[in-house]
Amino acid sequence: MDKKMLLRDEFLARLGITESELKEWQDLKLLMPDGITSENVSFFTKRSIEKAQKIKELVNIGYGFREIQRIVKKVGLPVRENSEEKSDKVNKYLTVGLLAERVGVSPRTIKHWEDKGIIESDMRSEGGFRLYSEIYTYLCKLIRDLQLFGYSLEEIKETSDLFRDFLVMEKNLERYPIEENEKKFDVMLKKIEKFYEKIDLFKNGIERWDELLTKKRKEILSLKQQNKKRKKSKGKKK
Repeated sequence: MDKKMLLRDEFLARLGITESELKEWQDLKLLMPDGITSENVSFFTKRSIEKAQKIKELVNIGYGFREIQRIVKKVGLPVRENSEEKSDKVNKYLTVGLLAERVGVSPRTIKHWEDKGIIESDMRSEGGFRLYSEIYTYLCKLIRDLQLFGYSLEEIKETSDLFRDFLVMEKNLERYPIEENEKKFDVMLKKIEKFYEKIDLFKNGIERWDELLTKKRKEILSLKQQNKKRKKSKGKKK
């Protein structure tokens, strides 16, 4: 999907059409949004902008919407050949604010992670409005976990780069030469082993603290009970 997109108001302003015109296009299924933000604001990518411009050209030379609808059904509208085929499904995307809320961090933290190259928004509007797919909720929670484990942002960036490499290779193993793939796989496996080592340390540490806190909680409750008995005994002496 195109990285750049226009929110509904930006799209209307770019094309010079009204809200009612766009609604009519959508009712006739001439043009549909590429997705919806978590605030239910529709947006359009470059491919949809090109398609909308063709529709507007046909309207300007005198074609009615029903005629355009027939043209679209029979031959489609010309757009760039390298554009991906668009699905009828309208995907929902998260704003920075909602993503931050789901992860339990501030919007500023999400933007900082993106500025550091740890994550990358799926799309961004001309006004800098960022959108993220649902998977980022899980990914950002993993990043937060790594910070709690004591990893620096530089170390987390290395991990995210490896993860991106893995996704590329999973999709197309021919992307890199065989030798380069092998090197990348070895680095990934070593990284996983280091994670396991650190996880074991944390597990042992958690067990120690769990035992200690459980013991101290019982001792504190016992002392608290003894303290209450002291108050009662003092009251009787008076």
